[in-house]
Amino acid sequence: MELDIANWGLPALFILSFVAATLAPVGSEWLLAVLILQGNDPIPAVAVASVGNFLGALTTYAIGRWGGKFLEKKGVIEDNVRYDRAESAFLRYGVWTLLLSWLPLVGDALCLVAGLFRVGIWRFTLLTLTGKTARYAAVAMVLM
Repeated sequence: MELDIANWGLPALFILSFVAATLAPVGSEWLLAVLILQGNDPIPAVAVASVGNFLGALTTYAIGRWGGKFLEKKGVIEDNVRYDRAESAFLRYGVWTLLLSWLPLVGDALCLVAGLFRVGIWRFTLLTLTGKTARYAAVAMVLM
């Protein structure tokens, strides 16, 4: 049975990519692969996945930037191993770690840390969007 995604493929990819970039543990590469393997143009598919994933990361950044004090006050951040790893990497390598915001588990925490450390929005956008687009482009190139 073939998955018929002709009508909802790109919107579903956008939503899944968005959710994957929040603190929810889901992946979106599989749907990008299905779309490309079923003959969809990889360029719009990569663009949709990248934008959705970036906007999800931007949401996580905003939570860190404007909700960080609340999260710290409630003890959510102190007991989080992913956050500890991301903070350590961020302190060691700086904003360049945002190029790795696509990584499973620690990538979302890097975006949260960037918000907590009040990284400039343009720097955040450039580094995060570059890393996420490179990841989706690599997936597409492997399939072509």
